[in-house]
Parts: sequence; structure tokens; C-alpha cells
Amino acid sequence: MSVSETVPDEPLRVAVVIGSVREGRRGPAVTDWFLSSAAGHHTGLEFDVIDLADVPLPLAMPDWGGTPDPAAAAALADVSPRLAAADAFVFVTPEYNHSFPAVLKNLVDWHRPQWQAKPVGFVSYGGVGGGLRAVEQLRLVFAELHAVTVRDSVSLHGPWSGLGQDGAPRDGAVTESAAKNMLGQLDWWGRALRTARATRPYEG
Repeated sequence: MSVSETVPDEPLRVAVVIGSVREGRRGPAVTDWFLSSAAGHHTGLEFDVIDLADVPLPLAMPDWGGTPDPAAAAALADVSPRLAAADAFVFVTPEYNHSFPAVLKNLVDWHRPQWQAKPVGFVSYGGVGGGLRAVEQLRLVFAELHAVTVRDSVSLHGPWSGLGQDGAPRDGAVTESAAKNMLGQLDWWGRALRTARATRPYEG
């Protein structure tokens, strides 16, 4: 794609990944709130929700240069093109034992070029820490994968600003402001990096 073909006002495609598959998870409710909040702050974003409960990627991976088995190939055929088409990512993640869920890391490890030179934002939840330790560890992972994580994140600290029974955060003012700031940064980086990739393909 040439620079002339890159339209700055073209909607930014954002893949939103629900990073938990645990029984009784709050990830879908957090994601629903986040998307509702995003709709009120940014009109230039298009969201594609990827629920890892619907992505049966196996833990066993082929060796370098190997071919995925049929089950893995079928799962990749659905999710990989959606990641590749995204201009930016948001990971909705809880914190398990001071880290992020294994299913999320498995998705990340099955892919590489799909993450490169794209921005990543985070919505985390869980306990007093609000999932922030999971986010900080994910920042290290995505740095290795040549992705750019935005500074601000959304953190839901239970029980004070965690989700209520209706799925909305208890401290709406704080969480709405955090979502607005994170999305603003994601939008800026997403458009800047999309133009950069079109002008000069990334060779990390």
C-alpha cells in the first residue's frame, strides 16, 4: 500500500482479546463494559472481539519450520487472519498468581508477525492489584515481539472499582477516564504505525 492509499480517517481496526477461559470468568462482562465505554469516546475505531474460549489452540506446537496438526491449523485459520488484519490490540486480562493466564500466552506464542509494529493496550481486573502485575509482565512479552504497548491502561480493582452485578465498574468516573486515555493513545499509535508500515514495511 502506498502512502496515498493510506487514509488517516479510515477506521482503526482493533482486535479485543478476552484472555481468560476460567469457569465463572468476568472477562466477557469487562469486555462488554469496555466496548460500551469506547463507543462513547471514539467513533473512529472498529472492534473485533476474539474470545479465547472459542479458539481451541493446543499447547503443543510444531518445531521451527514444522507444520501445525489439523486441529491447530483449523484454529489458526480462524484467528490468525483476524490478528493480521488488526491495526491495534486490546487485551482484557485477569491476574492469576501475579501473572496473566496461560491461554493468553499460548495465543501470543502461536503468532509473531501479527504483533509486529502495532500498538497494544490493556484492560485488567482482579483483587487489590487490579491485574496490574499481569499487565507489566505482558509489556515485557510484547516488547520482545516488536509491539508497542501504550502507557495508560484500564485497571479494575476489586472490590472498590471492580465490576458490580450489572457488569459496570463501581467507580465509573475513574474507569471511564482511564478507558478514554488508553484509547486515545492506542488510536494515535495505531494510525501512526499503520502509516509507517505502509510507507516502509517493518523488518524487525
